[in-house]
Amino acid sequence: MADDAGTILGPGALDVLTRRALGGEIVVDQRRLSGGFSSDNVLLRTDRGRSFVLRRYPRRNTAAVEAALLDLVQDRVPVPKVVYVDESGELLNEPFMLTRFVSGVALTAVFSGAADQDGPQLADAVAEALASIHAVRFGQPGFFADGALRPDAPPPEHHDDLPAFVEACLTRAHADGALSVDARRALVQIAARSASLVAATAGADQLVHSDFNAKNLLMRPGDNGAWRVSAVLDWEYAFSGSGLFDLGNILRFPKELCPGFADRFPRAYTGAGGELPAHWREISKALDLFALAELLTRSPDHPLFAKAVAVVWELVAQHRDW
Repeated sequence: MADDAGTILGPGALDVLTRRALGGEIVVDQRRLSGGFSSDNVLLRTDRGRSFVLRRYPRRNTAAVEAALLDLVQDRVPVPKVVYVDESGELLNEPFMLTRFVSGVALTAVFSGAADQDGPQLADAVAEALASIHAVRFGQPGFFADGALRPDAPPPEHHDDLPAFVEACLTRAHADGALSVDARRALVQIAARSASLVAATAGADQLVHSDFNAKNLLMRPGDNGAWRVSAVLDWEYAFSGSGLFDLGNILRFPKELCPGFADRFPRAYTGAGGELPAHWREISKALDLFALAELLTRSPDHPLFAKAVAVVWELVAQHRDW
């Protein structure tokens, strides 16, 4: 949704966009969009009544990868249409992607206002989108280095070693005041016990969104009043691997889901063509430890830091009962 108004891009940058990316359309209004935590998204409205989103990459340049992924899945998954991409940063002195604006209500807002009977229907809609994402295969696991979408980029450090990854995150985490020494030690032990579950997914080659959660899903009412996914946003962390990463993500914070969603989701996912192995929930939780550990490295005032700490404490409490 639009957040604050005001001058975000200067006249020079707007002129460049008009001439090079917008085909002569003149920006008459610009507003920063709220909701994303990694990239800088700006809503642009033009003199022809059309709306676009300028997605900038000031920290991690995945512009070409994200644009290529949107083009790849556009016929099977609701995503914004790419209008222009500048991976080099030549035009605006930073990489950016320009897409058409997609209207919708963030799933976080839908969850907060949903009735009890809405949970199963929302699960059906979201699971259908996720199963369509996971139907894309690449032939091998890995990360994408560029818009060619070959999963052959070097992996992040310790990405294939869950205990080492968790330990590395804890050494630079801001969790000292939030997690005790015993809790941090227990988290590493949990990671060690979960390593075999992670190893069971080796070789998986599905398209993994890797940030598949309610803040990145826009919803709209369908013709019959049922909610449908209007757009899956923020593909900058996507890679080729096990789709169970995404299931761990969407189910990570159960208290934020509306009633009936979590219970319905696995059946809706398999009904839409997704595949779930035995012990899929345990595997998805193990894979989600990568994300939880990384969230502990964020600033304590980051919107997800406290939530991640709470999940870790729950895991530690369960660990003590093993």
